[in-house]
Amino acid sequence: MRHFKKILLTSLLTTAILTPTAQADTAVIVHPDNPSASLDASVISRMYLGKTKKFPGGSTVIPIDQSDSADIRNGFLSSVMGKSASQVKSYWSKRIFTGKGTPPKQVGSSAEVKELISSNPSTIGYIDASEVDGSVKVVYSY
Repeated sequence: MRHFKKILLTSLLTTAILTPTAQADTAVIVHPDNPSASLDASVISRMYLGKTKKFPGGSTVIPIDQSDSADIRNGFLSSVMGKSASQVKSYWSKRIFTGKGTPPKQVGSSAEVKELISSNPSTIGYIDASEVDGSVKVVYSY
């Protein structure tokens, strides 16, 4: 039994040492002139579901989404919105059918998201945190 505990402890310690710690890999970004200093996941989720049409300061919000095939999108949907891609697709299908909304504009890459956001203070989007520079401002990361 003692031998088993030693092996288990060694295995756990090795895993803990060799496994990288979780870091913020994705950044939710806005234009640098946007007055929002930070946003929480529930506010961001409501923006992407069309339930909130304005930033907390009162200016209009235009969410920019990544393409359906982008891995970063699936992470955003699960981490920030608490939904799967199929749940979001179903949600927007119903909203479109009933005339109650239009889903966020989708673009093909983080570079496109950053370009749109850096040119329009009303936009919000998400990109890989390593791509953040002075042309955008991070309001949430995970």
